Amino acid sequence: MNRFTIPRDVYFGDNAIEHLKSVKGNKAILVIGSQRLIEDGTIPKIQNLLKEADIDTDVFSGVENDPSVATVKKGVQKMSEFNPDLIIGVGGGSPIDAAKAMWIFYEYPELTFEDVSKPFTLPELREKAKFIAIPTTSGTGSEVTSFSIITDNETGIKYPIADYNLTPDIAILDTNLVQSMPKALIANTGIDALTHAFEAYVSKAGNPITDGLAIKAIEMIVNNLVSSFNGKQQSRKDMHIAQCLAGMAFSNAILGIVHSMAHKSGKIFNVPHGRLNGIYLPLVIKFNSKKAGEAYADIAKRLGLKGETTDALVQSLIQLVKDIRASMNMPITLKEYGISEEKFRDNLDEISKAAVKDPCTGTNPREISAKEMKELFEAAYYGTAVDF
Repeated sequence: MNRFTIPRDVYFGDNAIEHLKSVKGNKAILVIGSQRLIEDGTIPKIQNLLKEADIDTDVFSGVENDPSVATVKKGVQKMSEFNPDLIIGVGGGSPIDAAKAMWIFYEYPELTFEDVSKPFTLPELREKAKFIAIPTTSGTGSEVTSFSIITDNETGIKYPIADYNLTPDIAILDTNLVQSMPKALIANTGIDALTHAFEAYVSKAGNPITDGLAIKAIEMIVNNLVSSFNGKQQSRKDMHIAQCLAGMAFSNAILGIVHSMAHKSGKIFNVPHGRLNGIYLPLVIKFNSKKAGEAYADIAKRLGLKGETTDALVQSLIQLVKDIRASMNMPITLKEYGISEEKFRDNLDEISKAAVKDPCTGTNPREISAKEMKELFEAAYYGTAVDF
C-alpha cells in the first residue's frame, strides 16, 4: 500500500497571502531568517493581515542557512513563553525547516533530537498549534514536505527529521513574494527544484501520483527557469508553482544520490546546496542511467529532446541540464567553484562514506558503493567522465 500526503490546503497565485485574513487562531509566531523580510515589508504585511483575523503575532528571527539545534532551542523557548496556536514559517527552506522542528519540541519538550530523527516515529502534532508555511524562494518545496534537517554545530551531526506529521496544514504560495529574488538565489533554488523533480521521477519509491507531479514540474522548470533568472515576471510566478509540484513529488517519493552528495559536502566545502546540485546532477544522471535509462529517456521524450535510442535521449537530457546550468553562469566542477585540491582530497573519503549512508541513497534507482561514490565526487571535482 502506498501513501500520498500534502497540506490540507494550498493557496497560490498573486496576493495569496490575503488568505491569512480568514485563518482561525489567537496567537501566531512567525519564524524567519534575516531581517530582510521585515525591512522589505513582507512581515509587517503578514502581521497586518493576521491582525484583521484578530490574531496577535510575535516574530522569531535569525534562522541561519543551515538551521542549528541552538536556534531551534531558542525558538522553542520563545514559543513556550508566547504560547501560539499558529506557527508560521516564512522565507526559504531554512526558516520553514527550523519552524517545523520548533513545532515538535514546543508540543513535546521532553523529546530529544535523537528521538525525532528516527524516521516516521513522531507523536501526533497539532496538540497545541497548527502550521502554515509561506515560501519566499522557489526551490526547496519545504512548504509541502514532511522533512526538516537540523544541524548540531557543536558536533557536526545533522538530524534529518522525516514524518508525515510535519507536513504543513496550509501552504501559501504568493507569486508576488518571489519577484525580487536575487539572480544567484533564483539559479540555486531553481536547480534544486529541478533536481527534486528528476530524483522523484526515477526514485525507487515513486508512484503514478508522484510521477505526474514530477514530470509537470520538470516541464515547467525547463520552460521557465532561465527566463526567470533573466527577469521575466511571469516565469518567476510559474517557477514558484513548479517548485511546489516538485516538492509534493519528492516528499512522497523521496530523493536520490544527488542530494546524498550535496548533504554531505555542502557544509564541509561551504558551497550553496543548489550550486552543488547543479554540479552533481548531470553526473548522477549518467551514473543512474545504467539502471534508470528508460525513465530518463521518457523525460527527454516528453521534453521533445532528440535521440533515437535510450542512450542518445539520456545524453540529450544531460546536455539540457548542462545548458541550463551554463545559462545561469553556474560552475561545472567543484574545482571551478574554488575548492582547493588539498581540501577536497582531505575530505573525500569521509564525504563518500557519509553520502552512501545518507537516507536519500536508499531510494536512488541504482545502488552505489563507497568506491563508486568516491569516483563520482572525483568526477565532480576534476570534470572527468562517469563511465562506471
